[in-house]
Amino acid sequence: MLGTNPIAFAAPSDMDFPFCYDGATPITQRGKIEVAARAEKPVPAGWVIDDEGNPLTDPDQILEDFGKATAALLPLGGAGEEFAGYKGYDLGTMVEILSASLCGGMFMKDLLGFAEDGSRRPYMLGHFFLAIDVEHFVPVDVSRRITGQIMRALQDARKAPGHDRIYVAGEKEHEKKMIIQEQGVPVNPNLRQELQIMRDELNIAGYEAHF
Repeated sequence: MLGTNPIAFAAPSDMDFPFCYDGATPITQRGKIEVAARAEKPVPAGWVIDDEGNPLTDPDQILEDFGKATAALLPLGGAGEEFAGYKGYDLGTMVEILSASLCGGMFMKDLLGFAEDGSRRPYMLGHFFLAIDVEHFVPVDVSRRITGQIMRALQDARKAPGHDRIYVAGEKEHEKKMIIQEQGVPVNPNLRQELQIMRDELNIAGYEAHF
């Protein structure tokens, strides 16, 4: 019934990067299933179930079953109440309401891109954005400093056995950005093949060296 319905939140800090969270309200999102399929690797049991509640791990089968509406992503927390899966379910519903009811947009299965007769139709996907002017509350520098203090406190917290580092949201992405800017974007063979097909179909010349 519900889509990926991500929640994204960012706050400026006095560190080298902002606190920047971007997460799907299911355990994972379709994009990671597609990445696993290209890499020819299974996905963990507990990400996706079939229409009888059985776990699915073959990414190619999952993508096929998504198209037949016989597979579903599980919400954050998973199935049932033991691990509070209802929280992910309710967060996904909250995003659905904000992104549809405030803009008169389509929702749930109406976002599949198909009309009742099976023909393609525009997605008409709704979004919800909220920007807070920090200066209405405190000076920006104060907000940035406090956000940075929170992030550093988390980084400096006691580590679990066998671990020597705690990350905060946006930190891994910031480090990855630095590496990519220096070394380029890694591309696995299957993705490279897809890019080559698109390049040839669109008659884009001059990029052979990159592949």
